[in-house]
Amino acid sequence: MDTLQGMRVWVRVIETGSFTAAARSLDLSTAQVSRLVSELEQHLQARLLHRTTRRLALTEAGERYLQRCRQILTQIDEATAEARGAHLTPSGRLRLHSLTGLGLHITPLIARYCETYPQVVIELTLSQRNPDPLEEGQDVVITFARELPDSQLVAQPLGQLYSVVCAAPEYLRRHGVPQRPDDLRQHRCLRLLDPIYPDTWTFRDAEGEHALQPGQTFQVNVAESLAKAAQAGMGVCLLPFFVAAEPLREGKLLRVLPGYRLQKRGIFALYPSRLFLDAKIKTWVDFLRDELPRAFAEDERVLENPAHWAVPDGLLQRE
Repeated sequence: MDTLQGMRVWVRVIETGSFTAAARSLDLSTAQVSRLVSELEQHLQARLLHRTTRRLALTEAGERYLQRCRQILTQIDEATAEARGAHLTPSGRLRLHSLTGLGLHITPLIARYCETYPQVVIELTLSQRNPDPLEEGQDVVITFARELPDSQLVAQPLGQLYSVVCAAPEYLRRHGVPQRPDDLRQHRCLRLLDPIYPDTWTFRDAEGEHALQPGQTFQVNVAESLAKAAQAGMGVCLLPFFVAAEPLREGKLLRVLPGYRLQKRGIFALYPSRLFLDAKIKTWVDFLRDELPRAFAEDERVLENPAHWAVPDGLLQRE
């Protein structure tokens, strides 16, 4: 039997005081109500009601069962309302994962999101790998992956990533400013050890492709550390544009070969495909889709400002 339905019908019988009134309120026949209560008693192997022609009276077992049923039905109704509202009101824990550099970049956006949706608790995990959201329980993974790891995932485009060549002003004063990609062969090139980024720097222009593979000089797996090494004058590096923007703005690095953008790829928010998408996931992805390009635009204005480029005349002026 449907125990839950039996409990609801039985409680309604007690609340209305008769089988007939309960049937009317539930849009059932009196016979259906009587049968459901009898089946519930049979299922429980206990009499819940004393029936007379004039009134209904609870048995001792019925009194205890009534209290339990009301508690259970209240909890079920609350759980149902909460589940139904999950796609309407953002609340609860939102588990996010991002690659380290990009995650640091979006943390201010998370703060702004939380101001708008204070009932959402953010749990952000940063690492140098892309997890499987389904296996590791992540609600949203922000990644540069070109292919979806699972057909059950949705990929929401958030923008485009590219990298730029940078070096410290003092390093360039000592070693000169590269004018062409092939000039980099005469420089100490620092390498980012990350499976997402290829080992080879490939420059494309009207003359074709110019490929350069950094030597075994300095290698690190976090772009922010690579930027610090370049700022210390260790050599020329290739940085994601959103990592390069701040040291360029502060004058700690200069953009080398500003006509080139390398390692272009899309940025995506990956999340499980669901018929009824949780409101906290939907609002976060929508927020990120709107705000991340704006944040990137600020960084790109720095990169495209000639004041932050390394050109011989510019270096002479800085001296």
